[in-house]
Amino acid sequence: MNVLNIDRSIMGQPWRWRSLAADNLAPDDLVTQLLLARGCPRDALDAHRAPSIRAFMPDPSIFRDMDKAAARIAGAVQANEQIAIFGDYDVDGATSAALLVLLLRDLGVEARPYIPDRMVEGYGPNAPALQRLADEGATLIVTVDCGAQAFDALAAAPVEVIVVDHHQCATQLPRAHAVVNPNRLDEGEGAAHGHLAAVGVAFLLGAALVRELRGRGFFNGRAEPKLLDLLDLVALGTVADVAQLRGLNRAFVAQGLKVMAARRNIGVAALIEASRLTRAPTATDLGFALGPRINAGGRVGRADLGVRLLTTQDPAEARAIAAELDRLNEERRAIEAVVQEGAEATIDAGRSVVVVAGQGWHPGVIGIVAGRLKEKLGRPAIVIALDENGVGKGSGRSIIGVDLGAAVLAAKEAGLLVAGGGHAMAAGLTIAAEHVAAFADFLNELLESRVETARADRALLVDSVIAPGGVTPDLVAALDQGGPYGTGWPQPRVAIGPVRAIKVDVVGNGHVRAIVAGDDGRSLKAMAFRAAETPLGAALLGAAPHRKFWLAGRAKVDDWAQRPSAELHVDDAAWAD
Repeated sequence: MNVLNIDRSIMGQPWRWRSLAADNLAPDDLVTQLLLARGCPRDALDAHRAPSIRAFMPDPSIFRDMDKAAARIAGAVQANEQIAIFGDYDVDGATSAALLVLLLRDLGVEARPYIPDRMVEGYGPNAPALQRLADEGATLIVTVDCGAQAFDALAAAPVEVIVVDHHQCATQLPRAHAVVNPNRLDEGEGAAHGHLAAVGVAFLLGAALVRELRGRGFFNGRAEPKLLDLLDLVALGTVADVAQLRGLNRAFVAQGLKVMAARRNIGVAALIEASRLTRAPTATDLGFALGPRINAGGRVGRADLGVRLLTTQDPAEARAIAAELDRLNEERRAIEAVVQEGAEATIDAGRSVVVVAGQGWHPGVIGIVAGRLKEKLGRPAIVIALDENGVGKGSGRSIIGVDLGAAVLAAKEAGLLVAGGGHAMAAGLTIAAEHVAAFADFLNELLESRVETARADRALLVDSVIAPGGVTPDLVAALDQGGPYGTGWPQPRVAIGPVRAIKVDVVGNGHVRAIVAGDDGRSLKAMAFRAAETPLGAALLGAAPHRKFWLAGRAKVDDWAQRPSAELHVDDAAWAD
């Protein structure tokens, strides 16, 4: 059933109700409506209203190799072995590594974190790095957010390795003492948690480790570590990795935000300050303020800055690293703009999957650019940075309903890639320049029907229709009670109108700002981000003063106003006449 009878909006899509089931709800039971519309079973409403770790966390032992991994690490702790944590250079990798470093520190072991250089070493374990860690004295290496596809590197590992990952696995697993990954093809009950980020898997390993040590009497006479104090890292990594906020992930984020608000981790506190947040962070802040700054270290700076920030015990060092990450984030934005312009100039509009490649593009920003292209075009996008040796590093982002990680693995098995892997919504790869065209053809043929099906099913889902004057801070607070929101648990979208434009202009980096008013004359600020060159932006900028239209978007509080006021972040519009 279409909302407001809109079957084709300015963005070319119908508006539909997120849920068609009235279910005899009381009109004021807003949170219940939001939960049910996001797939929450009625008999689980209480657990989802305030998601807790106790309600959603499984027994870690359900995952294959979990107990084996916990036992090996417990033995290393008791024997005071040197442990190295090999992470990835993104936020999930940094938070996963930091979580294990902090936990092991509480257990009396100062683990050595290692984050590979994106430009020099690339993603995942490599034989020289593993050898170097062994030469430094490490007798156990734990990889986090990587390792599932590191067959050659792990086969040559000079010491025992435990893989803690969440990326899709091949039929065969790499050689390792243990491979803990809910996306193993032979995973049993743990497969239900395949949406976990690596930091979530690391937290479960931490719980298994503490339980194993407890059983060995390790805590007789000493305090157990407070695992829940690490949930701020779990929340940050989960949101920044765009993991589905369902079940345990939603509990991780809900409880992690509470820990983050207390600012117990001095690195996180410094990052919040550098991000110029004056209130407690929200899930949105994790994805758009804190996460990008940690990512900037791995993209255009030193790859280990993120894990150093999150594990330092020195407030001055924390402030210095946070300031450096803030500076690098600004540098990243400038580099990203250059690559974005070059990528858009090379798009083949006739393809279901966008594959673009360019010489000299900075590999640190290609994932962001791929995400921008995916959002703009509504199709999966892969951006490949080619170096002077004819080797390309690629990063891709997908749309709901199209498993890009599986497609990249298929291309690897077909001999088109040097390396590759990922998950449903994102993937990374290494490719020879001469294979780029064949790779693009392969993906287009493999995914064309799935992409077209996904695009045909596209609709803007709306939770409620309200009068323009109803967009208030109180409404925002009421809607927030159904959170935390993110991928898989979308923010509530409201439709308002009919309204007419009082003033419309372009601000910032292509954002469209509008002041609109309803029939009662009450005005409302509306923002359409990065919309200036889209049909939505063109319609708003060209709207005649007398012409009325509907707007759909997310009600937000304007933090920059002198006093709290609400505004609408616009996703789409439709003419009302």
